[in-house]
Amino acid sequence: MNRRIVVVGSLNADLTIYCERLPLPGETVHGNGFAVNPGGKSANQAVAASKLGGTVSLIGAVGNDSNGDMLIASTEGAGVDVSCVRRAAEVATGVAVIAVDARGENNIIISAGANGTLAPADVSADAFDDAAVLCLCLEVSLETVEAAAKAAHDAGATVLLNLSPYAEIPQSLAALSDVLLVNAHEASMFLGDAEMPHPGAHASAWEPVRSQFAERGLQRVLVTLGSHGSVVLDSLAVSGEQISRIAPTKVSAVDTTGAGDAFTGAVAARLAAGETLAEAAAFASVAAALATTKKGTQAAYPGAAEVLEHLRIS
Repeated sequence: MNRRIVVVGSLNADLTIYCERLPLPGETVHGNGFAVNPGGKSANQAVAASKLGGTVSLIGAVGNDSNGDMLIASTEGAGVDVSCVRRAAEVATGVAVIAVDARGENNIIISAGANGTLAPADVSADAFDDAAVLCLCLEVSLETVEAAAKAAHDAGATVLLNLSPYAEIPQSLAALSDVLLVNAHEASMFLGDAEMPHPGAHASAWEPVRSQFAERGLQRVLVTLGSHGSVVLDSLAVSGEQISRIAPTKVSAVDTTGAGDAFTGAVAARLAAGETLAEAAAFASVAAALATTKKGTQAAYPGAAEVLEHLRIS
């Protein structure tokens, strides 16, 4: 039986408007649809992991409002334990305002709301009893993220840090992170604006990047490359290569919102099930791609059977 996955972080109401193209600065464009959906990077990751067979607990905060009700219902309905999602009476639930164009590309503005009240005191050490993996992102305070990472590390769980939305992190947090998940732009910024290989480059071109991360104490890193798939930099690999290229999964994208969260949740689910980082990334590549074939985030996330069927026929 899989050991538990704990996700600490954000829950947002996604206010999404669909349009033919994204507006330029100062420009107004006509929309052709609007939806309010459950979201937030951490809630999305929790739902994705649960739908893929993980046993998941979510720690976060929502307001005492209808958006909070929606988020609790959505995550709980996906099988996530929400007993540690706190109601914050003094502020509204966090929101994300999202524009999605005809190609499925998006831009997003978030307002923290109740997420900004999540504090280290909300993260108790016993929350990580029998936990295999902790999922973290940066939509809540760094102090809370680091407190969760330390508690999980001390309990023997694998700490998976999604460095998004990008922010500089202290070395103490980096040292607690067993797996860092970044896109190529975030990887470059983390390494001091280092030049990244071309997204289609052979695995060997990533050796300098692997070395730079390792020098900073990060031995296991996943770099997502959008339509070019991802690359696994695993300096601790006991079998196989330290650098693996994961091929992209070709689909017709409708909405890419939350695809990165689907990837993160899938990685967490497969690591908790005992897979290697490369195996988890290959599975997550399919899960994230399938998530883009429908509108929205959590409702669009696939189950394990759908991912396995896609892997079987591909």
